[in-house]
Formats: sequence, C-alpha cells, structure tokens
Amino acid sequence: MTLAELKPGQQGIIKDVSSKSIPLKLLEMGCLPGNSVELVLVAPFSDPMYLNINGTHLAIRRDTANHILIDTNNE
Repeated sequence: MTLAELKPGQQGIIKDVSSKSIPLKLLEMGCLPGNSVELVLVAPFSDPMYLNINGTHLAIRRDTANHILIDTNNE
C-alpha cells in the first residue's frame, strides 16, 4: 500500500521510500522506513496531503506520496 492510499485518520509504518522520487528535504524531516505516519487531512481536490510523521507535521503532494510504501494493521 502507498501513502497516497491512506484515508484521513489512518496510520501506518513507512516500509520503503523511493529515494530517487523523494526530495531530500522529506528524508531529512523524518520520512524514513520504520517511522510511523498518520494522514491528518487532505486538501480540497486531493492535493496536498497533510501528514504527521513521528510528531512532525508535513504537507506533501499526492504524486510524491505514491512513491512511499507503508504497512498498515489492516493488511
């Protein structure tokens, strides 16, 4: 499952990040494998997505979120 598939309020653990597609700034801010992630809010028209990653609040584009694989308890 990718981060872009989460619904608001859902949580997961980052499994893999395609470093070629992810800006270095996101990696520096904690978007790394093993960190917990929660989708807090999705802006109108589904872009950007507002996330809580280990206590850090980030807004990222949906196309970037498609490159971040996560593991949820539902799988």
